[in-house]
Amino acid sequence: MFKEFKEFIARGNVVDLAVAVIIGAAFGRIVTSLVEGVIMPPIGLLFGKVDFANLFIDLSGQRPASLVDAQLKGLPVIAYGRFLNDVITFLIVAWVVFLIVKAVNRLRAQPPPPPNTKDCPYCLTAIPLGATRCSACTSEVPVPAG
Repeated sequence: MFKEFKEFIARGNVVDLAVAVIIGAAFGRIVTSLVEGVIMPPIGLLFGKVDFANLFIDLSGQRPASLVDAQLKGLPVIAYGRFLNDVITFLIVAWVVFLIVKAVNRLRAQPPPPPNTKDCPYCLTAIPLGATRCSACTSEVPVPAG
């Protein structure tokens, strides 16, 4: 069982996946920081000095002063501001992943086009695939079946 586990861990794709998860988690923290600290404050300013993280709907009718106050009192609230921040964070991460995948796909080597010539079996000159006679040595060349 240990040998199988060692082989499983030694596979390249398992290590690649582990690295991707670690990098993804770190990248997620960076994007969250970007959204909460850089992107949302100017948007909140545009909407009248609103802090999106503290937007909520009070379901209790007690009108708490803030989200923190409502949570400390254990009041039922819908904290939709955090949801907005999370949606924006997700959209940014999804956009960056899309750009990375697009760049990687562009870097992948395209398969070579199928050959459109063959070599003459007598003089080894390149001739078109459908040729029945070599243009260099004028030998008859058998046409491949198919």
